[in-house]
Amino acid sequence: MSLQLDFPAVLERWPNFLAGAALTLELAAFATVFGALFGTLAAIGRGSRSSLIAGACKVYVEAIRNTPLLVQIFLVYFGLASLGLKFSAFIVAVAALTINVGAYTAEIMRAGFEAIPRGQIEAAEGLALSRLQIYWHIILLPAIERVYPALTSQFVLLMLASSVCSQISAEELTAVANYIQSDTYRAFETYIIVAVLYVILSLVMRAGFWGLGLVLFPRRRRLGTPL
Repeated sequence: MSLQLDFPAVLERWPNFLAGAALTLELAAFATVFGALFGTLAAIGRGSRSSLIAGACKVYVEAIRNTPLLVQIFLVYFGLASLGLKFSAFIVAVAALTINVGAYTAEIMRAGFEAIPRGQIEAAEGLALSRLQIYWHIILLPAIERVYPALTSQFVLLMLASSVCSQISAEELTAVANYIQSDTYRAFETYIIVAVLYVILSLVMRAGFWGLGLVLFPRRRRLGTPL
């Protein structure tokens, strides 16, 4: 029995593949921005002097990191519906991905905060910098710079994990592939193309984050430090 591949029959659906890839990037972009903000706030909350705030942030991080993403998506999707709140699959997917990546971002950012030497903060206080200036210039930006490679890797993984959003009918790349293979009966060829597209999307995101790192952290560029 010989394997006969028919890629032309699948590649005829290239507009559908491109639309799915575009939606995948859109999901990843929104979830990355909101997740980065949410995760940074959660990391700050974990270091709060209030035991209530610190405890709530810890519970959130541990609950998300120890449950599957698919279960989290279903909880958001069906939970909102049970409350009578109807949103599109795209909005639900962004919300679930944001909650998920926010927990991982919180732990990464917490490591960055803890890596800031206490002496730098005391020196800034000695220079009479305001609390806002100290937090922005001495704590937050240096912390992001230290963990930037880990953050970008996490966001790329988020894009790849968005494939499970096909389970709630979000029209991203994997969902499009499911429709195409069921219509053409060419599952193997379809998923080979999808795998290649995911590799391309990953490279595009990594290139984008590399360029962003050059803008945000020009000192690394001068020193030749990898981003």
